[in-house]
Amino acid sequence: MWFANFFIAGSITMVLPFLSLYINTLGDYSEAYVQNWSGIIFSVTFVTAFIFSPIWGKIGDRFGRKPILVAFGFGLGLSVFFMGFVTSIAQLFFLRLFMGIFTGFVSMSQALIATQTSKKMAGKVLGTLQTGSVTGTLLGPLIGGVLADAFGYAATFKWLALFLFFSSFLVLFGVNEYRIKEEDQPTRFSSKQVILHILRHPMLLIVMLISMVVQIAHFSVQPILSLYVGQINGPENIALASGIAFSAAGLGNLLMARKWGAIGDRIGYVKLLSLLLFYAAAVYFPAGFVTSLWQLVILRFLLGVAIGGIIPVRIAYIRQEAPIAMQGEVLGYNTSIRFLGNVIGPLIGGAISAGFGFSAVFVLTSTLLFISGIGMVFAQKQYPRHVANQH
Repeated sequence: MWFANFFIAGSITMVLPFLSLYINTLGDYSEAYVQNWSGIIFSVTFVTAFIFSPIWGKIGDRFGRKPILVAFGFGLGLSVFFMGFVTSIAQLFFLRLFMGIFTGFVSMSQALIATQTSKKMAGKVLGTLQTGSVTGTLLGPLIGGVLADAFGYAATFKWLALFLFFSSFLVLFGVNEYRIKEEDQPTRFSSKQVILHILRHPMLLIVMLISMVVQIAHFSVQPILSLYVGQINGPENIALASGIAFSAAGLGNLLMARKWGAIGDRIGYVKLLSLLLFYAAAVYFPAGFVTSLWQLVILRFLLGVAIGGIIPVRIAYIRQEAPIAMQGEVLGYNTSIRFLGNVIGPLIGGAISAGFGFSAVFVLTSTLLFISGIGMVFAQKQYPRHVANQH
């Protein structure tokens, strides 16, 4: 699963540094028009992902997650392959929309591993698994930037589709899934029971909602980052420079993901999540006022250190609070909520950058993360039992 996540994440993130640049080659458009459509096309994938994630999660609880992961890889590969042949924004829009049906490979793999891992070490194991996707995220933008500058945007889409197909074969022939049943727990839960379980565990619901806010904050910057890099660094080798900026966050994430997971296992997932939200807010704010690429790269690295903890910690907490027989669907709802943030974030980022400039996006992002941190602190005081009993 580590290698499959590596190839999936690497392939998907290869296009991030030049997606907005690719849109610009499809016609003669104004800068504001490209910024707006970058946000729309980036986020539309997550509209269908938002709808399908709980469905896939429920199917995974019932029939296993391995077959779904295989289908995800092939679906993503086909979508990305045909993106290399588009001639209009509309075609790219609909392919990104279709791609959303199969988006969620990394989240589904987390659900698979979480169900086969002891609750006492879930954070550490999930953090280790995350290093696979993070390593792919780290190298993907760099490789994508090099390929795009060397061979063009369309050819890069076609090549990376091969890596997505390869990931499916890795899961198909290299992964065994064992069905585990917890004592005194039913083998199946209805969707109504799953939703009621979430509502009866307020801290679980809050952590899931925080997932959405984090995604809004994180993805508000993603579609305009390459344009921002071009503004501060100039047009020369812009795809490669954007890849470096994207990958800097991945490096920080890679170095700390496993460590943060282990710390969360020891001191508590909710407490650590609160601290990481404040830290992320602190490093996001100054990124909107940098004057050179190296300054942005350093701040993106520090941001990655925070994100490296937020992801495995929230998944580990969900693993703690949900019975195995419903974890896939609960994680599906969490993924769906995250994808809603992925939809909202780029739309907000594109609109704000077009109206108020790039710096305003970073200020808004920092504010959202800071408010989320405050919310988590109050939630811990309001529901101390759900914090104290998480071990």
